[in-house]
Amino acid sequence: MALQAEVDRPAPPRKAPHFLTLWKIRFPIGAIASIGHRLSGLVLLVLLPPAALALDASLRNRQSFDALFAGLHAPWTALLVLAGVWAVSHHLLAGIRHLLMDAGVGWRLAQARATAWVATLAPPIIAVTAAVVWSLR
Repeated sequence: MALQAEVDRPAPPRKAPHFLTLWKIRFPIGAIASIGHRLSGLVLLVLLPPAALALDASLRNRQSFDALFAGLHAPWTALLVLAGVWAVSHHLLAGIRHLLMDAGVGWRLAQARATAWVATLAPPIIAVTAAVVWSLR
């Protein structure tokens, strides 16, 4: 009789769904480095066709090279240089980090966190340095 009473009891009401606020999530540094690796790959993919066209224009003749050179020293191109250098340096450093971890080097938690910090903080420093040097030319 007690078993029948438990079967007939209605289920407790379900809670309303909880909406996820992405800005409140605290990702670990390894996740940030991994997401940055994916984003830098996407930036490299987007910047590859303009870079190939610029290379083609620079090799066409002296006049197109001079025009490209003058255009690349416009003030707004420092942002493109900043994005490109960040993407290359982050993708390179995070890729080396992932390869080393796949090879069994630096997979312990403390080492993985340290290399993730390096792969996350070094590229913006490299990119800003490159943009400053670029704008001083």
